[in-house]
Amino acid sequence: MLRPVTRSGITIGQLAQAAEVNVETVRYYQRIGLLPLPRRDYGSIRRYSADDLKRVRFIRRAQALGFSLDEVALLLGLSDGRHCAETKALAEKKLALVEAKISDLAAMRESLKGLVAKCSKGSRGCGCPIIDALADDVG
Repeated sequence: MLRPVTRSGITIGQLAQAAEVNVETVRYYQRIGLLPLPRRDYGSIRRYSADDLKRVRFIRRAQALGFSLDEVALLLGLSDGRHCAETKALAEKKLALVEAKISDLAAMRESLKGLVAKCSKGSRGCGCPIIDALADDVG
């Protein structure tokens, strides 16, 4: 069971568990500047805040939507609430890329369906219609 973030904070392991990421992921986010390294009192371990947890969850959700880490950094820079138009433009650009990928995948699906159908109709000893289609120089 996850403990809530207290005023004294949580450890990196607890942060990772609460955000559903690996500890190394948290460390990577710190190395590339997406997550600040919390201060450490002399002789103690670093403690992470509720804001740190919120930030890691934000990063994870943005990545799940297809945003690169560079784009996540940009989104974090725009997250003060005064840059809605820029944020919308970035999301629209990402949406256009997703729609293009969906279109490309649909075309790939149709091509593969056609190749599989040709293979089913092929006669033994005539070669493989899929291999033949892939090797064909007509493009």
